[in-house]
Amino acid sequence: MKALWLVSFRPIGKSKVNDYYQSQFVDSIKSINFDVTFSLTQFDEENVKDFVKKKNIKNIYINISKKDLPPKKKYSNKLMLDNALNQYIDHGNFEYLIYSTADIIVPNHLFKILSKINYENYCALVYPNTHITNGKIKNNFWPHYGIDLIIFKISKEKSIKFKEIIKTYDQYDWGINENFYIAASEALGLKRLNLFKYMNVFKFDNDFGAFTENRDWQIKSWKENQGYFLNFLRSNNLSTWYAYGSYYYLLMKIFNFKDLNLRLLLSYMIFYPYNLIKKIISETKKIFINFYNKNNK
Repeated sequence: MKALWLVSFRPIGKSKVNDYYQSQFVDSIKSINFDVTFSLTQFDEENVKDFVKKKNIKNIYINISKKDLPPKKKYSNKLMLDNALNQYIDHGNFEYLIYSTADIIVPNHLFKILSKINYENYCALVYPNTHITNGKIKNNFWPHYGIDLIIFKISKEKSIKFKEIIKTYDQYDWGINENFYIAASEALGLKRLNLFKYMNVFKFDNDFGAFTENRDWQIKSWKENQGYFLNFLRSNNLSTWYAYGSYYYLLMKIFNFKDLNLRLLLSYMIFYPYNLIKKIISETKKIFINFYNKNNK
């Protein structure tokens, strides 16, 4: 039994904080007694190859030059997935295709839990994450945005279909990844499982100050990727609410009574009332501000 782990690393040496988080991520996987190969697609990030060699991890390494991307783009999760699916299909004997970010700590009993799932093909994930900020663990039920560990257990036939359905999809830079993967699981006809009651995924808050990735850049990137995502959804007869409904729709799609425990129930009870009220207040403020500005010109 083997797993192909799809991930990409940030440049090494620009931020000691981010370097530490990525090192912790790799160590958490290495500590698991399971045959894991990393599918690494990099985009000219500095010192990553040396980092991978130092960590002594089994990997398939591909570098795509930023010059081969559209102007001003830095990376592409879609190209990473293309490479990973080719490896999953061609190298054979993989049972799991796993997507994650490189700023989490992976539970050491992950594969033990996965081995107990009886479905032949499925998509498993952990939501919500448990955030670590300034070295301190926040409560482990607050519904933070982000699904940073998604596991596909798929046959070779399903992986070939996966490769086919994403021909109409593109993605560059930040955003929309979890929306895409959950939508893709529906296109593949997979059972979705939230493993939150069995494990915690600890999520570090990245040092974004080390990079030119402020909130304005993220919003712009997300909106551009939304257009690519809508094309994918329409091509595969999937609801466009995946692109427009944000986490209100996404959490509804992954909801399953069998996955519930008290903490997950609290997350849902907090997320919908809290965020809906917050959104209503925000939109109401915008209306009043626009009205005031129009009448005071």
